[in-house]
Amino acid sequence: MKLFVGLGNPGAKYANNRHNIGFMALDQIAADHGFSPWKSKFQGSLCEGRLGREKVLLLKPETFMNLSGQSVGEAMRFYKLDSTDVTVFHDELDLAPGKCRAKAGGGHAGHNGLRSIHQHIGPHYDRVRMGIGHPGNKNAVSGYVLRDFPKADADWLDDLLRGISDGAPHLAEGDTGKFMNAVALRVKPPRSSKNPAPKADTPAPKTAKPAPEPAPAQPEPRSKLQQLMDKFK
Repeated sequence: MKLFVGLGNPGAKYANNRHNIGFMALDQIAADHGFSPWKSKFQGSLCEGRLGREKVLLLKPETFMNLSGQSVGEAMRFYKLDSTDVTVFHDELDLAPGKCRAKAGGGHAGHNGLRSIHQHIGPHYDRVRMGIGHPGNKNAVSGYVLRDFPKADADWLDDLLRGISDGAPHLAEGDTGKFMNAVALRVKPPRSSKNPAPKADTPAPKTAKPAPEPAPAQPEPRSKLQQLMDKFK
């Protein structure tokens, strides 16, 4: 059994914030893969289903971001899971918008949700880091992550969330390479290798006419005196 945790803040006020992209990822997975309805449990919202061969629990802590670890710790202990069975989906300031990286273990890099999880279950859990970009000034970070995604971000955000959902079965089975490939196919679809056919009304390019061959050299005309002298040779 695996536990997928999405980070965010509860309530409609925060639903479309950049900081809530973890909640959005789990909502997409639940909808696409036929998970059970959400129910209140472990100080959060929980649903369950299958991804590939794995049974997976989806958990959205509703303790607010900086206390997320309380909810995660409760769920992990109840189901007797190890921290390596947990994958956390969260926003990442240090990745460009639309970028995604899977990571095993590591530090919390100042992220309040990860900091809380570290405190409750330790650092040995997996993460899916979803890029939201950086405002450019560390003093602007708090306001930036707590603002809604602008309409201009709708396309890349939809591609990213659908790609994560596409790859979720691979992630549950521990194949991060195939997971990342699934995300890339949505975010950067491959271009066709075939050249487009020329339009029917496009005239064929004109070919240059071959240069005329030089005429063979003609013998110089002989004078009548020379012709007469030739007769006596």
